[in-house]
Amino acid sequence: MIVTTGLKIGEVSKQTGIAIGALRYYESLGLLQSDRGDNGYRYYSPEMVQQVQFIKKAQALGFSLEDIHEVLHVHQQGDLPCEFVQALLQEKIEQLEIQIQKMAAFKSELEQYRDRWSTTQLHPQPGDICPLIQTVSI
Repeated sequence: MIVTTGLKIGEVSKQTGIAIGALRYYESLGLLQSDRGDNGYRYYSPEMVQQVQFIKKAQALGFSLEDIHEVLHVHQQGDLPCEFVQALLQEKIEQLEIQIQKMAAFKSELEQYRDRWSTTQLHPQPGDICPLIQTVSI
């Protein structure tokens, strides 16, 4: 008979504000570990609450669960993953810069349509939904 102490999944959920389903998902990805009692319940160490809070904060910074898994792996090997985190963060910044440039170009394109359409005389044809949108080339 295994005697397990620790926090049940519901207690971890209450302490962290993370849904039970999400905690199970995190565990399936290897982000969390639990022990199973004879009753089949998952029991988490108190450190897992801190780990869930870490996951939430890392996600708030834009890190994917895969990124977080890698960071936790470095930590579990006994290394401080801060340099790795800084490298990941730099990649995120570079990706954001590319997205910002793409979004600015798209915004400019939309503004051109808006300006052109503001002076367009509409001559709808039977069956047209919106003649303005129909002028857009894809």
